[in-house]
Amino acid sequence: MATEYAPQTRDQWQPEHGSPRRHLLPPALRAPFEARTWRELCYLFLSVPISGLLFSFAATMTSLSAGLLVTFVGVPVLAATLACCRGFGAVERARAKGLLRVDVADPAPVRPKASGVTPWIGAMIKSGVSWRHLLYAFLHMPWALFAFTLAVTLWSCGWALLTYPLWQWVFPAYSGVGGIQLYGDGAHNVYLDSSFELAVTSAFGLVVTLIAPWIIRALASVDRVMVTGLLGPSRLASRVSELESDRGVVVDTAAADLRRIERDLHDGAQARLVALAMGLGLAKEKLTEDPEAAARMVDEAHSEVKVALQELRDLARGIHPAVLTDRGLDAALSAVASRCTVPVQVEVDLPTRPAQAIEGIAYFTVSELLQNVSKHARASRARIDVWQSTDRLLLQVSDDGQGGADTASGSGLAGLTERLDAVDGILVIDSPAGGPTTVTAELPWRG
Repeated sequence: MATEYAPQTRDQWQPEHGSPRRHLLPPALRAPFEARTWRELCYLFLSVPISGLLFSFAATMTSLSAGLLVTFVGVPVLAATLACCRGFGAVERARAKGLLRVDVADPAPVRPKASGVTPWIGAMIKSGVSWRHLLYAFLHMPWALFAFTLAVTLWSCGWALLTYPLWQWVFPAYSGVGGIQLYGDGAHNVYLDSSFELAVTSAFGLVVTLIAPWIIRALASVDRVMVTGLLGPSRLASRVSELESDRGVVVDTAAADLRRIERDLHDGAQARLVALAMGLGLAKEKLTEDPEAAARMVDEAHSEVKVALQELRDLARGIHPAVLTDRGLDAALSAVASRCTVPVQVEVDLPTRPAQAIEGIAYFTVSELLQNVSKHARASRARIDVWQSTDRLLLQVSDDGQGGADTASGSGLAGLTERLDAVDGILVIDSPAGGPTTVTAELPWRG
């Protein structure tokens, strides 16, 4: 258990995706030897033959289809060209995933409205994704030549100059000169052959070698943009797919909530009301024969009514608390904090109230997180912070417990993550073993 409780403040919060691995050398010295540099250099090297083949195919087939358009044969040739370019695009996405570590989703396949060759040709030509693949075939080759030339030149020259003192002996042994010729005009020749010149050449090579990986990464970043922008699904298609997935999550969550409410009503208040009705019926029968027994049964029924009313209040609060509607998040979260098993400090700093749907999701998010604190954290205290940052609502629940919380531990965090994702929200968990735990939820404001 942590001995000092110091959760991150709202000014310190940054999304974390795992602790970075520590290295002895700084990034500038590690870059020439890192696997990323060699993978990206290999990508730029392979881009030349692949882009040349793709460009030649696209240029030839596009020209052929344009020339045959007058006979209408060019239309199916153009459709076949676009289909082949989509096939090349699949290869390029796989290559980018393996060497550049960029995972580009496959675009939606072409779906003709009817079966047959003619509808397929029409759908292929109308597909914007297919034309973007063809555009990639034309644009990538000149860029691949430029990137390859610059990267290989810097990389080879840097290492050659850095190791120049090791192979400088080749010049006097086989060429009859002292070293690399720096200047020559027929009358005067300057060679890099003295100890000082060897040292300066090696130092210059070291600088080029250290700079080259960052230039290679910059060149590879342009390739990432081209692959993502031209060979992946459009933003609209990605958004539609995301909304369809979110809609499924919302429907499943709503169905689960309805099942929970039905189960709570059936097993709780409904069962008590049935027992209450039976008890009152028996009391009515005994009213004339045994008034004292009837009075006891009415008293028991009165107690059952109180318990049933409390269960109904708890169920209504679980659906949507009245205090949230009437007084907002500050009062509602204070009420939730008062029922937690550990002392909870609540700080809500909101200029106005967000949309009711967002407010409800924020309330239930904090409620779920506080339940995790009560059940799993073994904490002595917790803290809730709520604030607005531009167009986002941020919630942070911190505790000084044992830590180790994650979405796979069965604490409800996985379902909470899906519920937040359905409204374009995110959940960031910082919970190292031994604590403390800080869970930050980010929601759209939608005031």
